[in-house]
Amino acid sequence: MKTYQLFIGDEFVDAAGGEWFNTLDPFTGEPWARVPKAGQADVDRAVAAAKAALEGPWGKMSASDRGMLLHKVGELIEANADKLAEVECRDNGKLKSEVMGQVRYVAKYFYYYGGLADKIQGVVVPNDKPKVFNYVKYEPMGVVASITPWNSSLLLTAWKAGPALAAGNTMVCKPSEFTPASLLDLAALFVEAGVPAGVFNVLTGFGAECGDPLVRHPDVARVAFTGGDEGGRKVYASAAAGLKPVSLELGGKSPNIVFDDADIDNAVNGVITGIFSAGGQTCMAGSRLLLQDSIYDEFLEKLVKITRAAKVGDPSDPSTEIGPVATLPQFEKVLSYIDIAKKEGARCVAGGNRLTGGAYGAGQFVEPTIFADVTNDMRIAQEEVFGPVLAVLRFTDEDDALRIGNDIRFGLAAGVWTSSLHRAMYITERLKAGTVWVNNYRSTSYTTPFGGFKHSGIGREGGVDAVREYMEAKSVWISTELKMPNPFVRKY
Repeated sequence: MKTYQLFIGDEFVDAAGGEWFNTLDPFTGEPWARVPKAGQADVDRAVAAAKAALEGPWGKMSASDRGMLLHKVGELIEANADKLAEVECRDNGKLKSEVMGQVRYVAKYFYYYGGLADKIQGVVVPNDKPKVFNYVKYEPMGVVASITPWNSSLLLTAWKAGPALAAGNTMVCKPSEFTPASLLDLAALFVEAGVPAGVFNVLTGFGAECGDPLVRHPDVARVAFTGGDEGGRKVYASAAAGLKPVSLELGGKSPNIVFDDADIDNAVNGVITGIFSAGGQTCMAGSRLLLQDSIYDEFLEKLVKITRAAKVGDPSDPSTEIGPVATLPQFEKVLSYIDIAKKEGARCVAGGNRLTGGAYGAGQFVEPTIFADVTNDMRIAQEEVFGPVLAVLRFTDEDDALRIGNDIRFGLAAGVWTSSLHRAMYITERLKAGTVWVNNYRSTSYTTPFGGFKHSGIGREGGVDAVREYMEAKSVWISTELKMPNPFVRKY
């Protein structure tokens, strides 16, 4: 079994408390690595290292030099993509082919934000005060706490680290206790790139002992969190105690809306991509399929046929199309929602079972599952399952689709399938979602913002604006007068 260590101040160290825990392979169900269980003392040490880097070499470095180091990190990620993908695949059970694509894309986040580092410009303000010169500059906030979930540890960390480091901040990162390994391997690349000690730190552990103390630490200036809305509320409350700004990229129950004028085959492929990619374990999953009445039966028949043919199994096998559920608690949660849907009266037309024996072994496998005849008041239509489970609902016209699509506490993403430009514009303007895809699904980029409405979060990640999320605006006023007037001398 492989043994990992915490990464603090450019050194790999054991946890101060001397405690460890195992991370499991979702395919075999067996432990494959041992990682340290960090606590308050480790949080204190990591934050101190990050603060020292901010006040020392990193804070004194030019923006151009910071950008060059971030670019070097990106180069090393590309060079080590196979190793990083193998570790993340083993930790969370995602398809090796999918993780490889993600890891290579992680490198591009560091290229992009490395290039932006010296292009963050202030502004001269033409103000209404005579003989005073006013300009606004942007400065780093300080130490940033990053907390990421188990589904895409490397990618979601890059969403935060790219803009935060480009802005001149330092970071302490806590990956999920279920998938801690790949981020520790990433940390070694920061050393190789020559990034100053303390700029990037990684703590492995649990929420109560590590995550919450990190969020509450008085020297942490900002918190960036990705996870479920329940976890987001807890982080928000902890950060509020210190009046700290947060970005929260939370859950979703995204509607994927197919109109009767859509290219049916294209839409079927898009719906499958939206729900079964990554085994449905993505916040942006199109887990609510809204079908117009006139195409409901035809579309559902084609969708079920392709879904039943999907190959489920070993995520390292290139022919596998759906891997295991990443964690045991999540596996049990997915199975419980399948039972809930059946009890609520939804009709299971594909899947609906746990897969055991043979090639599945002791792994956490759930058949790709489709429920038809779902109504929007059912829990399967309202609550995030975060697994390979699709709820199919009917709608009559555009306004009915909007009513159903928006009748949810989440607002992360949505899909629209139509051949009408007018309809596409009408629907996208009225959907309450941070991202809307038209005739495609799951497209994301480091060049554009991503985030949600309502309970799907606060703030945006990606694009130029993400850098400003990690900076403070400072207004500077310079008098052009040689002498200040005496305020107590009255003129009559």
